[in-house]
Amino acid sequence: KTLSFFPPLAGRLYTDPNGSIYIACNDAGVEFHHSKCATSFIRDVIAPVYVPELVNEFFSFDKTVSYQGHFKPIMAIQFTELPDGVFIGCSINHAVTDGTSFWNFFNTYAEICRKISNNDPGIEKISRQPEFSRDSVLISSAILKVPKGGPKVTFNVNEPLRERIFSFCREAILELKAKVNSNNKDKLLVNEDFNAFEKYYFDKSVNLNGIFENWLFKSSNIANTAEISSFQSLSALLWRAVTRARKLPVSKTTTFRMAVNCRHRLNPKLDPLYFGNAIQSIPTYAVAGDVTSRDLRWCAERLNESVEAHKDERVRGYLKEWEKDPRCFPLGNFDGASMTMGSSPRFPMYENDFGWGRPLAIRSGGANKFDGKISAFPGREGM
Repeated sequence: KTLSFFPPLAGRLYTDPNGSIYIACNDAGVEFHHSKCATSFIRDVIAPVYVPELVNEFFSFDKTVSYQGHFKPIMAIQFTELPDGVFIGCSINHAVTDGTSFWNFFNTYAEICRKISNNDPGIEKISRQPEFSRDSVLISSAILKVPKGGPKVTFNVNEPLRERIFSFCREAILELKAKVNSNNKDKLLVNEDFNAFEKYYFDKSVNLNGIFENWLFKSSNIANTAEISSFQSLSALLWRAVTRARKLPVSKTTTFRMAVNCRHRLNPKLDPLYFGNAIQSIPTYAVAGDVTSRDLRWCAERLNESVEAHKDERVRGYLKEWEKDPRCFPLGNFDGASMTMGSSPRFPMYENDFGWGRPLAIRSGGANKFDGKISAFPGREGM
C-alpha cells in the first residue's frame, strides 16, 4: 500500500542507449524478508558501546552498491523478530533517495501500518505526500559514463572498522553551543581547561597540503558574528578531537565534509517533500595545526561559513562543474586526514509508530562506512 504513494521505489534503474539513467516505474517490486533471531535480545543490539556486527545482518542489501539497482530492487525491508522486540531494517538505493526522502517513506510506511491495524478509514490519504516533479536544476542531462559492470567502490569495504555510539544529553549540547557562541573572554582555548572540557563531553586520492593556505588565512581574518548552531558546535568538537587523535603533521590539510539539503537553498526553492536525492557534499579545509591549536569557535566558524555560503549560486555552480566532467562521487578517507558527516539530527527518525510505540533506538547498516565517517542521529527525546 505504501508503495502506491512512492512508485519509483518499486521500479528499477534503467540506462537508455544514449547512456542516460532513469527509474523505470514498472512495478517490479521490492524485497521483503521476515526473519527470526532467537539468540540475541534488544540489549545485545543497543547496549554495547561498539555496534555489534550482528546489526549488519538485519539489513538485506548490506554491501550492495547503487548501480545494482539495474537488476536488483531499489528497496528491501527486513523484519527481524527478537525474543523481546523487533528490528525493522530498511535499505534504499542512495542514487534514488536522500535522507529526507528515506525518512518520509519510512514514516509513511509506519503511518499506513498503524492505520491498517486500527481499521482507520483514512488509509487512502497520507500526512506527507511526496512531490515528484522533475523540472529541477538537479535533474541534469549530462551523461555519466559508467564502466561495464558498474563503478568501483572507492574505499576498502573489507577494512576492519569499529563503530562507536556517542550519546550527548540535551544539557551538554546546549552548554557546548553556549560556550562556542560566547564572547572572546569566554572562548575555549586549547589548554588544560579545554582538555577537561572535551573529556567531559565525551564521557557524559588527493593531497591537499599547501593548496588552501591563502584561503584559510584570509577567512580567518574575517569577523564572524553569526550564531553557531548546536550541530556545527558538535561537528567542530569532533573535528578537533579526531584530528588530535590522528596526530597529523601541523601543515597537513584536513577536510571536514558535511552533506547539505539543497531543497531550500535553491531559488526558487524545491518542495520540502521533493522526492529524490537533493543533497550536496560541501568541504571545509583547515591545516591540522589550526584545527588543534585555535579555539573551538574558530573551527565552528569555518564550518558555519561553508554552510552559510552554500546558497543558490553555489549549488548551481557545483552542478555546472560536475556537468563538465560527470563522475561518481568518491567516498573514503584518501589522505588519512578527512572526516565525513552524514545523516542529520533533524531527520524525524523517532516519529514512526507501527502500532507498538516509538522506536527505542536507531542503528544503521554497513553502507558507506569508512575511517572518519560520522552519522548524526537525533536523540529519542529530542536533540
